Amino acid sequence: MNSTDLAQDLRNWRKHLHQNPEFGFEEEATAKFVADRLRAFGIEEVETGIGGTGVVATLRFGTSDRIIALRADMDCLRIHETTNLPYASNTPGLMHACGHDGHTTMLLGAAAVLAREGGFDGTVRFVFQPAEEWGQGMKAMIRDGLGSRLGFDEIYGLHNMPGLPVGAFETRSGAYMGAEDNFRITVRGAGGHASRPHECRDAIVCACAIVGQLQTIVARTVDPSDLAVVSVTSIAGDNVKNAIASEAVIEGDCRHFDDAVSQRIEAAMRRIAGGVAAAHACTAEVDYDRVFVPLVNDAEATEHALSAAIAAFGAEHVNGDAARMGASEDFAQALGLAPGCFAMIGNGDSAPLHSPEYDFNDEALTHGVTWFSKIVRQRLPVGASDP
Repeated sequence: MNSTDLAQDLRNWRKHLHQNPEFGFEEEATAKFVADRLRAFGIEEVETGIGGTGVVATLRFGTSDRIIALRADMDCLRIHETTNLPYASNTPGLMHACGHDGHTTMLLGAAAVLAREGGFDGTVRFVFQPAEEWGQGMKAMIRDGLGSRLGFDEIYGLHNMPGLPVGAFETRSGAYMGAEDNFRITVRGAGGHASRPHECRDAIVCACAIVGQLQTIVARTVDPSDLAVVSVTSIAGDNVKNAIASEAVIEGDCRHFDDAVSQRIEAAMRRIAGGVAAAHACTAEVDYDRVFVPLVNDAEATEHALSAAIAAFGAEHVNGDAARMGASEDFAQALGLAPGCFAMIGNGDSAPLHSPEYDFNDEALTHGVTWFSKIVRQRLPVGASDP
């Protein structure tokens, strides 16, 4: 397989995956496609069913006992695609709107290159993760032995970034991506006929008052030097147009980089919900769930990632001081197992992530393959006793 053949294979694989998206923990066909390709590359150690539908392949060269892990995500989103591309999703309501088809393809390409060419001394684990979008896949893989039975010394991952030019690379040491907490506030009052509000305790009016007060949490509870976001994304009542609601549900999420900030947000939310509900003669129950932890890149691993990026992209296209992002990423769980780094590569002038018009830019595929291969060869150098 020469470089031209690989480039065409990458495009074909990516389009196949794009046409056949699967939601988190449902990636049966995707996992089989990945495992079949890995075995076709000559990689004999391919384990499936890790974390439900995850795949971990292990490739060994030389005698070093050092292990580097590379990770890609496989799941899609529940979004109906509107691109009208010839390879658009075959499944209504499901779409690769975040580029996981491209991430999986890049890691497959790196596996193909490293299996064919070697050029490293040690072990590589290729980690194909399910269910990244709802923050459960990495934890499931860890429960099934990733990081213990399937251990590693360092771990690296990539994500595409619309608006960043193709061929560009960026990351930062320390806190890079935010945590995500989900909340659900259930307001209970007493419903009744819309013409007789004086006989009711209106859950919708109470919920609206709570929503307004939630906007004060960041402004009046969180230190201005700390990044935090509290977003109400859904509010629903009994949905009867001529009846006052007896119950209303408020849902949303919070973003931050520090667990202490998360604790302050939750405490303020409970205080506000309970107090406002009491003022309206209602009650409020708060469910608060910490789904994604902050993504914190290891300083030394980030230097290794940048070194490989300079070799792969050229120094003029590499930014080691990227801005922090409030978006969350399940790769953060893996950084609790070993030092590592997560980075962004350019997707060019594309539609935003999670848009029904989004498509991964195939011109970025070879860049990702090159970086994955470089990081392995730099961290597992041939003939070096101490990498």
